[in-house]
Amino acid sequence: MKIKRASITFGVVTLLYLSALIWVDSNKSIFGRLPELITVFPTLLLLSVSSYLLRYLRWHWLLYRAGYSIAAGIGFLAYISGFAFTATPGKVGELVRIRYLKQLSVPHYSVISAFLYERTFDLISVLLIASMASAQFGFFPYIAVFVTLVISVVIVLARNPRWISFIMVRLRLRRWGRLSKLARMIKSGIRGVKVWSDPLDITISVILGLLAWGATAMAFVLLLEYMGVVIPFTTAIAIYPLSMLVGAASMLPGGVGSTEAAIVGMLSFFGVPISVAITVAVGIRLTTLWFSILCGFISMVIFEYKLLKQYGYDS
Repeated sequence: MKIKRASITFGVVTLLYLSALIWVDSNKSIFGRLPELITVFPTLLLLSVSSYLLRYLRWHWLLYRAGYSIAAGIGFLAYISGFAFTATPGKVGELVRIRYLKQLSVPHYSVISAFLYERTFDLISVLLIASMASAQFGFFPYIAVFVTLVISVVIVLARNPRWISFIMVRLRLRRWGRLSKLARMIKSGIRGVKVWSDPLDITISVILGLLAWGATAMAFVLLLEYMGVVIPFTTAIAIYPLSMLVGAASMLPGGVGSTEAAIVGMLSFFGVPISVAITVAVGIRLTTLWFSILCGFISMVIFEYKLLKQYGYDS
């Protein structure tokens, strides 16, 4: 993926998001209230960075356990670069890391395996945090079923990769080339997931996942407190993770729109004014999703124009 393509993607998605905000703002005065968040933004961004670091530690651990040794600094930059395409269905765009990690002697199939493993434990971690508000929201069981199905599919395919081969053949016969390539990519990644079936890897992945997404959830709690929204702590810390699962289930890129709608809906359930709920939803997304995309884009620029030249890779 070229920098030009990343720029266009970043610009288009941002433009669409801002257009939607302007449309909603015509009645809710969102932009009028966003300046109120300026003083709390540094804290929220710091928590986001903490989440990125914890997730990278997990990623670094997985690659280390798979037999790859990468310098922490350049490895972190390669990992963050994937965030430039995090607003894609299933975050598959994050696999742009393949382009950079192969220069560090990490084969593409190991990157895909780590990505699938990481996504699985992200779902588990976010679901565990979201479960703290399961009694308040009746739709939680449906979200739990969705997550369970996704994880079950990964486990079943990891144990039976030949099923993916069968799908690949069928897609090829129907001349669906791109889908066939996608199935082949998934197969190469699924087979490698078994490397981390050790209890130690599972335990570390769960702990770091909970800490990482817990930091993001705490950012949401602090934002609510800053806006004067008073709801039970266990509910407050669970709302954003639960809204993220709603966004994932919607299959929209980055859960854009659906995640915000879920936040507004759940806050409204507790009597929070719509204008405040929307401001909170936009504020937390600016300091999580959009901040991560910006960090990813900056990392890609650095990699493309500085670091990659050191490895003689200019394509």
